[in-house]
Amino acid sequence: MATATATRKKPAASRKIERKVRILIGKPGLDGHDRGAKIIARALRDAGFEVIYTGLHQTPEMIVTAALQEDVDGIGLSILSGAHNHLLPRIVELLKEKKLDDVVVFGGGIIPDDDIPKLKRKGVDRVFTPGTTLKEIVDYVRENIHPRA
Repeated sequence: MATATATRKKPAASRKIERKVRILIGKPGLDGHDRGAKIIARALRDAGFEVIYTGLHQTPEMIVTAALQEDVDGIGLSILSGAHNHLLPRIVELLKEKKLDDVVVFGGGIIPDDDIPKLKRKGVDRVFTPGTTLKEIVDYVRENIHPRA
């Protein structure tokens, strides 16, 4: 027969509660193809991250507002429209204005190799191009994005 003490759980104070990394997947701009964004969101969720997907046609302001409300640690942006040189840096600027400059921004899509160094100089941490595996993206998030204080 089990005693009451044998079935008792540890007091809440002694359990270490670790928050999951929260990633917002955003689809800025006007392009209407979000299959890749949904696949990335699912892969990150399946890897144990908490994922918020904003849906299509988001403005930079909408994405940053969602990031603030959801208290995310990282933002992954999928962009196929060719507006990456405007939209991704604008999101980084808005994050800085909101004192969220510790939120890691990464992106992917149809982005010419010549544009990647420019995006990195403007604060985009990493850009994934076609052919990147889901494992590479999950590993990147696991190694580079951590719960913010």
